[in-house]
Amino acid sequence: MGDNTQAEIIMAGALAAFTVDLLVYPLDTIKTRYQSQDYRGMFAQSVSGSGSGIRASRRIFKGLYQGIGSVIFATLPAAGIFFVTYESVKPMLGSALPSGMIPQPAVHALASGTAELASCLVLTPAEIVKQNAQVLQKPKPGGQSIAFMPTSMEALRMVWRSAGGPGRRLWAGYTALAARNLPFTAMQFPMFEFVRDHLWRWRHRSGRVASGTTRAAKVETGLVTGVSAALSGAVAAVITTPTDVVKTRMMLAAGRDARADASGLEVAKAVFRERGLRGLFRGALLRASWTALGSGLYLGSYEVAKSWLRES
Repeated sequence: MGDNTQAEIIMAGALAAFTVDLLVYPLDTIKTRYQSQDYRGMFAQSVSGSGSGIRASRRIFKGLYQGIGSVIFATLPAAGIFFVTYESVKPMLGSALPSGMIPQPAVHALASGTAELASCLVLTPAEIVKQNAQVLQKPKPGGQSIAFMPTSMEALRMVWRSAGGPGRRLWAGYTALAARNLPFTAMQFPMFEFVRDHLWRWRHRSGRVASGTTRAAKVETGLVTGVSAALSGAVAAVITTPTDVVKTRMMLAAGRDARADASGLEVAKAVFRERGLRGLFRGALLRASWTALGSGLYLGSYEVAKSWLRES
């Protein structure tokens, strides 16, 4: 892969990541709070219809961009690392292995899994800071209401000073994040490539494909890619919700108490004891919704940005 191509991929991935982070971040915040133990009572109150329910609802939907700074700071390089690795490993596997030895979905799964492991090294500290910032609350003077703290610095300071030594827990959730993202990407990208290929074939058969490098062609590329990514992302998100719940619990614990040292299996067992199977799938619909929107925008805008950069 040439230097110019790598630069185009990094820039396209960064633009796509920035766009998605700004648009879908509030949904991710709501999902994190819904899975958090600290917010469980608030969600129950918010649907009760009482005065306390109204106050709880306001707390849940206030400060929806808490922690966005840490995500933007880390997502841009992480997105570049992911797409460069994915676009490099995919043809490498195809040329290194005998034709037909490994099915294309397996190649896509291996390439996306490798890319995810690399990007998680950058994403883990940002995810820990982000999720602790999303649920951070502080009583106002007098203790009459709760004000959310909108910066990532307080969450970073909290995690940095937590038990176990300065900064040690910034990577405490790497295995949990990888355990969630690896099966997610291993499922999403083969489905994404399959759906996108069939959508393009259907459009070619119907004679509806826009020609050349016109604006219509770019819009079509974005729509076909976005729809394929949204469908595949939603399915993969629902299936991998239990690992997302475990990851959320572990990362929130990293800034609070010694339970952050518990393994993912121990956390999963604790969630199951508390709420059963429903607890492990807590937030599945929220996760599927924001993942469908986020994946559609992310990969759709990535393809459009890559096409635009190649012409500039």
